[in-house]
Amino acid sequence: MPVIELFNSIYAKYYTRSFRFANLYVRNDLVAEDIVTESLIKLWETMKKETVEKPEALLLTILKHKSLDYLRTRIHEQEAFDNIAEWRRRELTIRISTLEACDPDYIFSKEIHLIMDETLKKLPDQTRRVFIMSRFENKSGKEIADILGITVKGVDYHIAKALKALRMSLKDYLPLYFLWFIN
Repeated sequence: MPVIELFNSIYAKYYTRSFRFANLYVRNDLVAEDIVTESLIKLWETMKKETVEKPEALLLTILKHKSLDYLRTRIHEQEAFDNIAEWRRRELTIRISTLEACDPDYIFSKEIHLIMDETLKKLPDQTRRVFIMSRFENKSGKEIADILGITVKGVDYHIAKALKALRMSLKDYLPLYFLWFIN
């Protein structure tokens, strides 16, 4: 029997049963089709090289192993997805608990204001004025530059200098405080 006819006869004889078997386990028509096609090709290649006494048994073994490989891969993928989902749940829980623990009275407590005032007093006059105009009076860099007769880059420099000093003074307090005043 010519080689291509051998494959066609194997395909016609075993495809439907093989598909039902594979799909019973993998539960995905496209995957089952792929497994069956690969298995039939493997059976055909084996039959070209050697005599196969029980082709159905060999085909079932090939189908079994290919289906097992697929299912094991799915388990690993599902475990990875589960791990990612669990990490996201934990991260969300942390964000919720952090937000619930956020106490504005603490963040804006007298102690923090005292540290901030002391830090600002230690800054050079120009730096302190620029920072106060920017953060407490909500003036733009251009407005501050015009009022003080300096460049916008000079304003940026003084703000950065003040923020650096405040970061050092308030390093032990909530990062949320920085988020509130830095932007």
